[in-house]
Amino acid sequence: MRWDNLTAPPVEGGPERAAPATPPLPLALPGAVARTFDTPEFAGMTFYEVQAKSILNRVPGQSRVPFEWTINPYRGCSHACVYCMGADTPILMADGRTKPISELEPGDRIYGTERRGAYRRYVITTVLDKWSTVKPAYRVTLEDGTTLIASGDHRFLSERGWKYVTGAMQGNARRPYLTTNNRLIGTGRFAVGPKESPDYRRGYLCGMVRGDAHLGTFSYPYGRVHRFRLALADDEALSRSERYLALEGIETQRFTFTRASTTRGAMTAIRTSKQRDIETIADLVRWPVEPSDDWRLGFLAGIFDAEGSCSRGVLRICNSDDAILDQTTAALRHFGFACVREDRGLPNRVRSIRLTGGLAARLRFFHLTDPAITRKRSIEGAALKHQGALKVVGIEALGLELPLWDITTGTGDFIANGVVSHNCFARNTHTYLDLDAGADFDRKVIVKVNAGELVRRELAAPRWRGAHVAMGSNVDCYQRAEGRYRLMPQIIGALRDFANPFSILTKGTLILRDLPLLRQAAEVTTVGISFSVGFVDEHLWRTVEPGTPHPRRRLDAVRALADAGFSVGVLMAPILPGLSDSDESIDATVSAIAAAGATSVTALPLHLRPGAREWYAHWLAREHPHLVPRYRELYRAGAYAPQAYQRELTARVRIAARRHGLHRGERGDNRSLPEPTPPSVAEQLTLL
Repeated sequence: MRWDNLTAPPVEGGPERAAPATPPLPLALPGAVARTFDTPEFAGMTFYEVQAKSILNRVPGQSRVPFEWTINPYRGCSHACVYCMGADTPILMADGRTKPISELEPGDRIYGTERRGAYRRYVITTVLDKWSTVKPAYRVTLEDGTTLIASGDHRFLSERGWKYVTGAMQGNARRPYLTTNNRLIGTGRFAVGPKESPDYRRGYLCGMVRGDAHLGTFSYPYGRVHRFRLALADDEALSRSERYLALEGIETQRFTFTRASTTRGAMTAIRTSKQRDIETIADLVRWPVEPSDDWRLGFLAGIFDAEGSCSRGVLRICNSDDAILDQTTAALRHFGFACVREDRGLPNRVRSIRLTGGLAARLRFFHLTDPAITRKRSIEGAALKHQGALKVVGIEALGLELPLWDITTGTGDFIANGVVSHNCFARNTHTYLDLDAGADFDRKVIVKVNAGELVRRELAAPRWRGAHVAMGSNVDCYQRAEGRYRLMPQIIGALRDFANPFSILTKGTLILRDLPLLRQAAEVTTVGISFSVGFVDEHLWRTVEPGTPHPRRRLDAVRALADAGFSVGVLMAPILPGLSDSDESIDATVSAIAAAGATSVTALPLHLRPGAREWYAHWLAREHPHLVPRYRELYRAGAYAPQAYQRELTARVRIAARRHGLHRGERGDNRSLPEPTPPSVAEQLTLL
């Protein structure tokens, strides 16, 4: 376990050493502790541990929620629901691969451009800063199908210079702006890389072994010798081959093949001499009768790493074996690449296949096949040219405000999905004035580590009158982080000891850990428990709520709590227009809720507050663009769907509830959740 940036005693189970927290913390939180964990469930997340000054929060008087006080031990949520989602515009990295702009960090090396003589050329630069803003979004569509989502203030490089996405010919908005007469500069949209499937791995090994390895069984007077050896100057390709062979059960040994000299670099090799391994490798590299697309992509990557070159703007693959040349040519043409055979008069009948189509074709080859050797993927110094297919064919206002990411680089520009993009607002240092409502909400969670102590102190204050306290109304108190910080047992214990009524709304099955405490509290006060289950469709769950427990697991928890004597309500929330509001979805969900032993079901359509609205809209525009007009109509007046839609949805859920025998628990039950205020009156709970 690795813990970073420790400045205070760690939580239970952590190390005892501490060091000053760096870099500067967001929100100017003095004394906060920034932690990262190397476990998969918390990858890419930072937890800011704070000593909060108060924990019982009063709900503003004008709010429409049916409770007055809340406790929120966390700010931010590790569920990572896609109602909040980061920008995914691919940026060209210095190693020739791509990365979404939202995943860049200061210090990353990427491609920018600079003018050298008569041409603007690709150069490697450094990311100096990254941030996001929320602005009205526009979709720029190019002739080749490239789409770019940007604000009207963003600039792209065209054949007529830098152009804003939007502008005017006169007035205050006068500035150069894109029109359908412009062509952008670059190569156009980046290809999606391959998946590392078994076929891809076999194809890569076939290309690498046939192209550059020594494999065979040899007879000598003293007996038969089985031999496999692969010697390379580039460790990236050697390591990939070594790993792929290991996945096939073949263990190889590394050794120094040649040492570095004044005229050539060092070479490292892997080898094995086991008969079984040699036979397995020979089987792996057989030509397939009907190669799959994954095999072809792997083969092209392998043969390029073994026998390919890319210099002075020319990509070639050389070999003397007709079968290898034929397979390479067939695979290239299968994916739409143009290539020519060349007999360059090299010794041993070595011939080459030359890829045509310029830089755009080379980048597409690299991204589509993903060779391991990054030095061969370099395009540094290549001249930029405008392609005929990069004509602007559409500039469309999406009618939505979206979180739009930007970076500052050493060159003042970067390559966004194949076109040159200008820094919108250059800043020399990376500063956060606040945590945003998008990626930070998922990745930067504030933890009030003294929550239990504060609850006990504030409940004991003379001014406290024992009002009902709601938990989970802002962010889920049983999110994944609670498994590590264990704040809820302390909070429930304090509420129990002061016999203070409370309710919990959650998506987290971790609540079952605290079932003994909940039982004890229910003996002395009113305890309400409600689960959020908006739908039971597994595909939809994986798409929009990937960090939450499976809906069926949540319903299993409802059954366990009901068996323990609790009257458990289920909020069917959020119901997503066009995705989970069909009669079939509603019936399947209500049926499962009833079967789990819930005592009530309350329908809540999706509520899109500012912040969550923009991130959900960004996801919707990418995954379900056909629904964008419907959402624009439903939510044009604000965060709520129209009253007519809410009433109709509530009625359909009630009909399904009656059909499946689901009735509300008796009022006054010591352990039942207070009757929810109808959705048409109550503020919807934020479930993000």
